[in-house]
Amino acid sequence: MDALRELVFGLQQAGYLPEMFRYGFLTNALVASLIVGPLLGALGPLVVVKRLAFFSEAVGHGALTGVALGILLGEPATQPLAALFAFCVVFAVLLHWIKSRTQIPYDALVGVFLAFAIALGASLLLYVAKKVNVHILENVLFGSILTVKDQDLLVMFILALVCIVLMAFSGNRALISSLVPDLAKVRGIKVRFYDYVFVLLIALITVASVKIIGSILVGALLLVPAASARMISRTGREFFWISILFATLSCLLGIILPMAGALPIPSGAAIVLVASSGFVISLIIRRWRSLV
Repeated sequence: MDALRELVFGLQQAGYLPEMFRYGFLTNALVASLIVGPLLGALGPLVVVKRLAFFSEAVGHGALTGVALGILLGEPATQPLAALFAFCVVFAVLLHWIKSRTQIPYDALVGVFLAFAIALGASLLLYVAKKVNVHILENVLFGSILTVKDQDLLVMFILALVCIVLMAFSGNRALISSLVPDLAKVRGIKVRFYDYVFVLLIALITVASVKIIGSILVGALLLVPAASARMISRTGREFFWISILFATLSCLLGIILPMAGALPIPSGAAIVLVASSGFVISLIIRRWRSLV
C-alpha cells in the first residue's frame, strides 16, 4: 500500500495527476479505487454469467444492517468492520444454502432476503441515528472518499491477495463450474464448493467496497462494467479484461471528477454514472459493428 501511495504521489509531483492528490485522503481514495476496481471487474463476468446481479444487490443492502449492528454492539461508528463483515457473510451464505434446499425460484428468494435486509437495516439505522452523526449513515448509503482509512486499504489489499491466489489455483475449475456445471461434475469438480467460494467472495468484496461506492450502489459496479464488456467482447478473455478495464476506469473517474468539481455528487453515484456511460458507449459500438 505504501508503494501504491508513493506511486500516486510521484505521479502528482510529475504533473500527471491534479494538485489535489497531494492530500492524503485523496491518495487513499485513489489507491482504494485501484484495488477495488479490478476486483469488481474480475468478478463481474461470473456475476453476469451466473445471473447473480440481484444477489449482489441484496448483499450490498445487507451492509446497512451490518453497520447498524456494529454501532449497537459498541464498534466505532466509522469502522464497524467486524459486524459488517460477519452479518454480510452469514447473510450471503445462508441465502445460498436455502437456495440449494428449496424449490423457491432464486429471484423470489433473493427478493425476500433483500426486503428483510432493507427493513431491518432501516429500523436499526433510525435507532442508531440518534447516537451518531447522520452524515456517517449517508456515507454508508452513498459512499464517500473522505472516509477511506489505512485500515480499509489493508482490508481491500488482503482481499485482493485472496482473490489472486484463488484465481491462480482454481480459476479454471471455478469458471467451468459456472459455465458448464454438468461437465464440471463429470470431471470430478466440486461444483457446490466453488459456488460457495464465489458467493463468499462476492460478499467480502461487496462489503469492502461500501466505503467508496455505498451500500445502495455497490451491486451496480459488479454488474454494469461486466454487462458493458459482454456486448463488445468476442472471446471469454476479452470479456474478462474489458470488464476489469471498465470497472477500474469507472472507479478512477468517479473519484477524480467529483473532487475536480465536474460532478459535485457522492463518489458512489459518480462511479456508477461513469460506468453507466460506458454501458451506453458499448451499446453504440455494438450497434456500429452490426451495421459495418
